[in-house]
Amino acid sequence: MKRTALPSVIIALCSYLLIVAHAQPTNAPGAPGDKATWTNGNKQGIGTSATPASRVWFSLGDGVLTEAYYPMVDRANLRLLEFIVTDGRGFFERESTDTDHRVEPIARDVLAFRQTNTSRSGRYQIVRETFTDPDHQTIVVRVRFEPRQGPLNLYLYVDPAVDNSGLHDTADVSTEALVASQGNVFMAVGSSVLFGEKTCGFVGASDGVSDLRATGRLGGRFSRASDGNVAEVAEVKQAPNGPTDFTVAIGFGSSADGAIDEVRQTLARAPDTIQQAYAKGWRDYVATLEPVDAAYADEYAMSAMVLRAHEDKTFRGAIIASLTIPWGDDADAGEGTVGGYHLVWARDLYEVATAFIAMGDRAAAERALDYLFRVQQKPDGSFPQNSWLDGRPYWGSLQLDEVSYPIVLAQQLGRTDAATWRDHIRPAAEFVVAHGPATPQERWEEEGGYSPSTIAAELAGLVCAAAIAEQNHDADAAARYRKTADAWLQQLEGWTVTRTGPHSPQPYFIRIAQHGRPDAGEPIDINNGGGVHDERAVVDAGFLELVRLGIRPPAYPLIVRSLPVVDRAIKIETPNGPGWYRYNFDGYGEKADGRGWIETGIGRLWPLLTGERGEYELARGGDARPYLDTMQKFANEGRMIPEQVWDRAESPKPHLRFGEGTGSATPLAWSHAQFIRLALAVKKGRVVETPELVRAYFQRSR
Repeated sequence: MKRTALPSVIIALCSYLLIVAHAQPTNAPGAPGDKATWTNGNKQGIGTSATPASRVWFSLGDGVLTEAYYPMVDRANLRLLEFIVTDGRGFFERESTDTDHRVEPIARDVLAFRQTNTSRSGRYQIVRETFTDPDHQTIVVRVRFEPRQGPLNLYLYVDPAVDNSGLHDTADVSTEALVASQGNVFMAVGSSVLFGEKTCGFVGASDGVSDLRATGRLGGRFSRASDGNVAEVAEVKQAPNGPTDFTVAIGFGSSADGAIDEVRQTLARAPDTIQQAYAKGWRDYVATLEPVDAAYADEYAMSAMVLRAHEDKTFRGAIIASLTIPWGDDADAGEGTVGGYHLVWARDLYEVATAFIAMGDRAAAERALDYLFRVQQKPDGSFPQNSWLDGRPYWGSLQLDEVSYPIVLAQQLGRTDAATWRDHIRPAAEFVVAHGPATPQERWEEEGGYSPSTIAAELAGLVCAAAIAEQNHDADAAARYRKTADAWLQQLEGWTVTRTGPHSPQPYFIRIAQHGRPDAGEPIDINNGGGVHDERAVVDAGFLELVRLGIRPPAYPLIVRSLPVVDRAIKIETPNGPGWYRYNFDGYGEKADGRGWIETGIGRLWPLLTGERGEYELARGGDARPYLDTMQKFANEGRMIPEQVWDRAESPKPHLRFGEGTGSATPLAWSHAQFIRLALAVKKGRVVETPELVRAYFQRSR
């Protein structure tokens, strides 16, 4: 980005002092303000330093900076930071809603982004580059504001949501920066150019936006707004001629002085120096990765960085599902109890860890296993459905695949020592034997019963546990685990395959049988408003886990016969390639009118399922490249791969486009992990995460 130089004296002065232009009254009226929400879950970029010292994360959406996280990756502190442009004569535009947005990675091997926002009125353009300061708790936004028609006024608008809540914040603009706080978390926003008029207030009541909309200037100006949904506005002084280049720094700390000091120290350094240090951290990391084919190298590098960016820096190895709140613009941000997807699922962590192993970052996979065993695992050997970073359970159910996958991961990492066996592997395996094969919830976190995908994980986990037991001289446990696995595999089809279903006269796998009677036609009440249906009519592709984990060969007749059933029921051809629903009648997705999911909706297509199908096609000797191509096309401009993509040509809202990400969660770590594994599988000609020990055991000559 070309920069217009400012006199060094001014730069130095403004780096340390943000001049307050007017004396201001104290308390803003209108508490607590409008209902607090988050922003849409469809992010075009995320970022953090590749080094552990800087414990701040950012997300980008709708052309602006959205949720920022500090001091851990499960603690959001900002809803939105954007610019408002006026002319004092009735012209008013917000950057997020009144400009056309373009986003691009700054480089293929750097987790930083350039956002270009061009006013639809043609009157200005704003270009941002966003990254973090590797040495401080600071997000850095380099900005160029270019007026194109007439003199314009530029205002910085900050909507805090400190400590995972947007309703109990306090704003204070009486110091040199815009400060917001809740409890012992403080956020400060400063700029390398002068702030003029400043105010804060309650959103929708006294936040200054209504004044800007009506007059183009701030009217009532307040220095403090306490305990509510607050916002802050500051006028940005512009260069007298041409575009204005400046830097915004968002700093965090445990006190106002601490947060302001982080801002000061960042602004005291040349932004080029900070950006180069940030870039070097990521370039050094990407250079260590296993290579893939050139056609996939850019998305592969981005996916690797995305996975690393989802790891916490306090609880090392804790990798959250996504730096998003699904459908956050419809989600209540009033209290700090909403976890969104910044939580840890053991299943997602296994998926990510196997991607780390495949791409050569074994240390990250080891940290993930350490976290699973030392933080998440319960005394009875089980794992929570999901948890906060410190291991506190969030949702309270149990999924037996999540108890099994850590065992598989331990075997793949060679973590077979006596202490790991005694304290972690044996308790988990004993729990599976005692409570399986039926699971309270399967991998889609909704229904209980006999699930092909869950049982596949259980079988793999028990065989891995048996091998580890033998290495630790526990022959009795090894024999018992293998005997259980053999018995469950022998009964698997009786529990999960219907011969009387409506989709085919031939037997096929169903999604789940609540009581292990797949021909009984029992009614199943689908969560999320999916309705009540005959179990035999509800299908998914979870049985492909039997192939991925090495339990059945890809040519196994029942698997081959079940594929056409799945494709007829849940496959959609999009402009970007084939996509699959989780299962038919899924209710987890946008409503028909495009509003976000709230308890009910319509499930959309999941890119990771395209990747799973690609792995299966490769395993049976087919070409996986079309599936990898599709996953790559599902990614947005920032190369973020979604959880879900829109499933039809008809769209109730402009941002919902056929074959592109919805408002659920972009990026999803599991989606990026699946892309990485499939890209490496294509390169190596084999499914890279299949545990060889499991394949050898179940597919041996008997």
